[in-house]
Amino acid sequence: MGPEILQRKKSGHDQSKSNTACEHRFQDRRTALHWACSAGHTNIVEFLLYLGVEVNLQDDALWTPLHIAASAGREDIVQSLISKGAQLNSINQNGCTPLHYAASKDRYEIALQLLEKGADPNVKDKYESTPLHRASSKGNLRLIQLLLKQSASTNIQDSQGNTPLHLACDEDRVEAAKVLVEHGASIYIENKEEKTPLQLTKGGLGNVLRRIVEG
Repeated sequence: MGPEILQRKKSGHDQSKSNTACEHRFQDRRTALHWACSAGHTNIVEFLLYLGVEVNLQDDALWTPLHIAASAGREDIVQSLISKGAQLNSINQNGCTPLHYAASKDRYEIALQLLEKGADPNVKDKYESTPLHRASSKGNLRLIQLLLKQSASTNIQDSQGNTPLHLACDEDRVEAAKVLVEHGASIYIENKEEKTPLQLTKGGLGNVLRRIVEG
């Protein structure tokens, strides 16, 4: 606890009034905590959390401070929010959890924190995409390996019928596709266009994947 905080506490600072002021909603319904997380102001976040501000308030797009911190890559802030009870599987208006953004943006350490504290690796957004779909489409290999280690399912289909392997093949993410197949991703599932992952491959990737499956 810093000296300024101690001084305010000793001087009879009314914390309930501070909480009300700090939880003021701006036009987009973001609070001071949302903005501090976005800007990466760790000290301000710590001070707001010390004052006891609500950690799970959502803005007008239903983003919590944890969504923002995870998306922006603020590792220390993510840890602080989780320690104060931030909801790991809270969804925004796109149906995305903080883990979706960590997976999409290759935030390995943040994804690790979220998963170790109980984030659902198979949660679906409004397009029925999981964090593994996100990581696979971007070719975020370490994230893919982490999600698989944490029991992410390889064969969940999104609203277009695509599995993570479909997306990896379509984006020519060679190493990602190989890892997915090595962990049980099917090369035979068809999407809504009646395409298998192999039919979306380029170059020799299809043959590589077929050899992994057939031995």
